Amino acid sequence: MLGCVALVATGCSLPFGQSDIPEDTPPLPGITQPAIDIHAPGRTADRMREWAEPIANETGIPVTSLEAYGNAAEVQRQQYPECGISWTTLAGIAGVESKHGQYRGSDVGPTGDVRPRIRGMALDGTRGNWEIKDTDGGRLDGDVTYDRAMGPFQFIPETWARFGVDANGDGVADPDNIDDAALSAARYLCDAAGGDMTTQEGWEKAILTYNSSRPYLIRVRNHANAYAINLRY
Repeated sequence: MLGCVALVATGCSLPFGQSDIPEDTPPLPGITQPAIDIHAPGRTADRMREWAEPIANETGIPVTSLEAYGNAAEVQRQQYPECGISWTTLAGIAGVESKHGQYRGSDVGPTGDVRPRIRGMALDGTRGNWEIKDTDGGRLDGDVTYDRAMGPFQFIPETWARFGVDANGDGVADPDNIDDAALSAARYLCDAAGGDMTTQEGWEKAILTYNSSRPYLIRVRNHANAYAINLRY
């Protein structure tokens, strides 16, 4: 489980009709990310720039964030091809959770670091949230009483401790780095889906494990499908 309630409400006004957004699950895969050397030194997501820029221009997703989603999907494609997770699914989640790392004026730096850091509300059992007592001594989320969802993908500390990985080559698994968070989310989702997100059953199971809300699933699906056909959402 990650954040129990999506951080960002998505009542966006659209410059097109809802009928323009497909209702497919799994979402459409969009323009396939390029094959890259995922074992190259440094930030491998930089190798996604040529692919990411035109999509970013059409969708409004920051280029660095889009590179992170493409990189995570490509790592999974090469290492766990049976999962079949698409970058559009990762973009859909990050769009709902944190506006791709831009929630409340945060910015995504060139190495994927999101500043100021994004933190959700205290998971104290109020306002529809689960109650989760502090599990990390406040080391990651800054709260020594309750856990809080962290970063552009809104991981809670105990989930990050299990799935968090370094994806930008700096040797640190950081929930506030969008490269690290995107790949960690991909690992989490593939695990939650039982290894296959190419089916409706597997995809929906994974999203509902990430956040057990049907309206949340629909928001993620709508975002992902909009990005797949290069629409802003």
